[in-house]
Amino acid sequence: MSAAGLLIVLPCLSALVLAAMPRWAPRLNILASAATLLLALNLPVGEAEAAALLRVDALSFPFVLIGAVVGLGTAVFSLQDVEHEGFDIRRTRYFHAAFQGFMAAHFLALLSDNLGVMWVAIEAGTLACVLMVALHRTPAALEAAWKFFILCGVGIALALFGIIVLAFSAQALLGHGEQLSYIALRSVAARADAGLLNLAFVLMLVGFGTKAGLVPLHSWLPDAHAEGPTSIAAVLSGLLLNAAMLGILRGKTIVSMHAQILPPGGFLLALGFATLLVAAFSLWRRRDAKRLFGWSSIEHMGIVAIAFGVGGTAGHMAGLLHLWGHSLVKSAAFFAVGRAARIKGAQSIEAIGGLVATHPALGWGLVLAMAGLAGLPPFAIFAAELLLAFEMGQGFPLLLPILLLGWLVAGTALLRNMQRLCFGNPTPDEMPAAAGLPTLLPLWINLALAAMLAVAMPAPLAAMLREAARVLA
Repeated sequence: MSAAGLLIVLPCLSALVLAAMPRWAPRLNILASAATLLLALNLPVGEAEAAALLRVDALSFPFVLIGAVVGLGTAVFSLQDVEHEGFDIRRTRYFHAAFQGFMAAHFLALLSDNLGVMWVAIEAGTLACVLMVALHRTPAALEAAWKFFILCGVGIALALFGIIVLAFSAQALLGHGEQLSYIALRSVAARADAGLLNLAFVLMLVGFGTKAGLVPLHSWLPDAHAEGPTSIAAVLSGLLLNAAMLGILRGKTIVSMHAQILPPGGFLLALGFATLLVAAFSLWRRRDAKRLFGWSSIEHMGIVAIAFGVGGTAGHMAGLLHLWGHSLVKSAAFFAVGRAARIKGAQSIEAIGGLVATHPALGWGLVLAMAGLAGLPPFAIFAAELLLAFEMGQGFPLLLPILLLGWLVAGTALLRNMQRLCFGNPTPDEMPAAAGLPTLLPLWINLALAAMLAVAMPAPLAAMLREAARVLA
């Protein structure tokens, strides 16, 4: 079996084992996630034949690697978090089996050469997340899960139509079994029907954009973050949104091969700016801490869409670096605020005041995470946004003030809430227990990795992101 196949099979087998051994599941979940990261680090990157089901190319590899890193950190965090959830054996079984099932579906979506299989895998990952969002069984959690399922169902249906139209655009140019192959479609896209290519990309952008949290079908995301277990919020922001964005990028690289299509960058810029501005102003009205970070995820996916819309090697590099930085810092923020909400007994912003004074290690971690999400140095998001600003100033100078406005509004909203959460008047603890190592270790490691990407990125990582940006460009 290939390394790519093993990366998918291992979480599948782990899901079965964890379902059968719920009492040992939290620790086995960490072991399975660590093994997955080791496999991801050793994947052979190279082109596969068009008939191959799985492929590890320069574009998918960065998504696989960051997914494995965030997955391991979330598994470590869940060791303490799930213990305090008070789940019975049945729900503990559901949680860990669904977690590894989601990881398997996520890697299948990233590594599949067949766009139809990629679509099925993203939908399977969504169903696993829906199950986990509903685990609390409260009316709000069930409503959030149904909203997640229905809105993303509408979006994924549009994405499926887009993939079908894409296959029709090159039907006469491809043999049997190749119509949905990413490699095959890209090789003949220059001779495909331009009108069908335009329609396919718009459908894929709106469809996969729903999963990525882009306007207009974005409203499921804050509810799912707020009502599900914190571990699910971390993988939603750090993994599911990335897989959906990769689906958009697959479509973009195919249709961009045709010289007469409408530039896909224009559609990405339109949705990206709409998403950024809606989320930026919405951040000022949040009272729930986890819902606040849900809206922050929408904002950052808007920025990523703008970066990929700007295009060029620099624009694509900014988008990829931003995805990495957001995955690391946002999961760290959820680790911190999830544990804080557990200690304080509520997840409203008013209930989590003065965290730095009462729990310094946790509070300062949340301070740095929110500063990073606000675009402040020395984190990867700052480096990505700086690169994007330079590229946009050269190619789209009239749009640069709108971008800066969105950053300013969103950043000041996050910093204002950081003051309330971390430096306000201390609030009493409902559960007198400090954040343990399972919370602090992934929190601070993610922050350190995000800082390293901006300050001293290792040469292999820089080469990996540059190669992915080159493929996109």
